[in-house]
Amino acid sequence: MNNTFSESRTLISTIEQDHVFQQKISAAAEKMITALKENKKILWCGNGGSAADCQHLSAELVAKLNHIRPAFASISLTTDSSFLTAWINDMNESDELFSRQVEALGQEGDILVAISTSGNSGNIIEAVRKANEIGAHSIVLSGNKGGKLKGFGDIELIVPSENTQRIQEMHIIIGHILCEEIENAFVK
Repeated sequence: MNNTFSESRTLISTIEQDHVFQQKISAAAEKMITALKENKKILWCGNGGSAADCQHLSAELVAKLNHIRPAFASISLTTDSSFLTAWINDMNESDELFSRQVEALGQEGDILVAISTSGNSGNIIEAVRKANEIGAHSIVLSGNKGGKLKGFGDIELIVPSENTQRIQEMHIIIGHILCEEIENAFVK
């Protein structure tokens, strides 16, 4: 158990002291704030634990984090079970799972937050490609040196770890920072 806490503390400290990484988090928050001020929306996609993070963080924006304020337009693409199961069943295809939703719901100037611990999830890569194609901005949260997803995002927050659990822990911390920055920009 001590190893878990130690590994987490070390990774948090590494990212906290990495000024470039901190600047990328600030840039991501600013991009999301600008989009919301322009009446655009935030779309989220991820698989497994990252899907749960998408739902959690999207809910923070629609509901509230620390302040009562107007709701922000935020949609987790992981929550439409009818579409998700129909697409997998009818098309026997998972790589287009999220890109299909980005095509249907996304617009130029929206933000796609794409979360993949490995950076190798085909459906996340295709969602980012579709976002780029329609003129939406993409913020990528990954680990493992970015995997195949590296280079596709407008802003890439690549956690310097190969341990899935530690990467996921950092993703939720980064997500909460983004949500806090967004909320603070609208609450005076």
